[in-house]
Amino acid sequence: MATNWKKTFTILFSGQIFSILTSSMVQFAIIWHLTATTESAVVLTMAGLVGFLPQAILGPFIGVWLDRWNRKLTMIAADSSIALFSLILGLYYYFGDPSLGFVYVILLIRSIASAFHAPALQAAIPLLAPEDQLTRVAGWHQMVFSVSTVIGPALGIAVYSAASLGVVLFLDVVGALIANLMLLFVPIRQSKPEVQEAPHFLNEFKLGWKTFVQARPIVIITAATAVFSIVFMPLATLFPFMTLSHFGRGGYSASLIEAVFSVGMILGGLLLAVMASKWKDITYICWSLVIIGLTCLASGMIGPGAFVVFIALSFLMGAASPFFNGPYMAMIQKAYAPEMLGRVISLVTSVMLLASPIGLLLAGPLVDKYGIQSWFFWSGVVTVLTGALLLASFKKLQVSDPAPQS
Repeated sequence: MATNWKKTFTILFSGQIFSILTSSMVQFAIIWHLTATTESAVVLTMAGLVGFLPQAILGPFIGVWLDRWNRKLTMIAADSSIALFSLILGLYYYFGDPSLGFVYVILLIRSIASAFHAPALQAAIPLLAPEDQLTRVAGWHQMVFSVSTVIGPALGIAVYSAASLGVVLFLDVVGALIANLMLLFVPIRQSKPEVQEAPHFLNEFKLGWKTFVQARPIVIITAATAVFSIVFMPLATLFPFMTLSHFGRGGYSASLIEAVFSVGMILGGLLLAVMASKWKDITYICWSLVIIGLTCLASGMIGPGAFVVFIALSFLMGAASPFFNGPYMAMIQKAYAPEMLGRVISLVTSVMLLASPIGLLLAGPLVDKYGIQSWFFWSGVVTVLTGALLLASFKKLQVSDPAPQS
């Protein structure tokens, strides 16, 4: 591992960049299509809801299987399933115009497959990298994600405008095939579980929960993340609506905001990879929340003519994001044994994703009634307070509670 781990991650991330790129194209193209055809925040939040809810509900149970299944094969099967249903929806759009219900069903199925893929990848990372390099790898992961998402919205809207949504969905199939091909060359040495019989879900869930709560710092951060997810995650769906309704601009301006946010994430991920050992993970997390909150709050106060200011705020918001996501996942990977990571990561992911639909259900009606800026403003206030309270909690915790052990 000491000599080959960088080469391994080069191969792994080289494949994932294609999958994330095409998925980003699909995600933005679908959101923009629904925005342009319905002009309804409720429709957008429903699309977000069916994308989040399956992962939130299934996560704890999926984690039981992830700690027993081959994680590489799980990722390949999940990515292939996503590609298959992209193909089905693409064919429907190519030959006709599917109903909203059908679109929701496909998004639902894609979300179920994603519930297997994302935690399987995160649980595999500690098997591929030394423990003291996990925060640095998290920075690389954020860069790969950001490079793909910075290009994805622009390509998605370009292909959507020049051809159709069906063509965008077909490209997602190609991206998944490339990612799976590269993954075949990545050796993931996963120890076999001691228990071979079919697990009892309730007992395994309890075991995962008991393991999770043993690391008190992770529990505190996860609680803060749930609050953050309720107020912030709806913005990922509502960003195009802000561009359309408040600034009165079209698809290319909406894709510009997505691109600027992602450029910020690229630079933030690069900075995190360079500065990984400068400060503690929790320091990065708290200040990330404060900066994200301040940019959201400011976005909720600017006028319709300040689109350039919104661009700058989106950049800062994106640059701060890797300093939350990367260190948080690295803390989890360091705090638990590899054979339990599938359950713990799935459980943590479920907490975050279950909070997100709550935010989406609240955001849709409130945005339709009070405007998109109101959600930006108050989400910023809550996020700043969450970061400040989390920092205060960890100052007390350092005195009374030892750091978690892996």
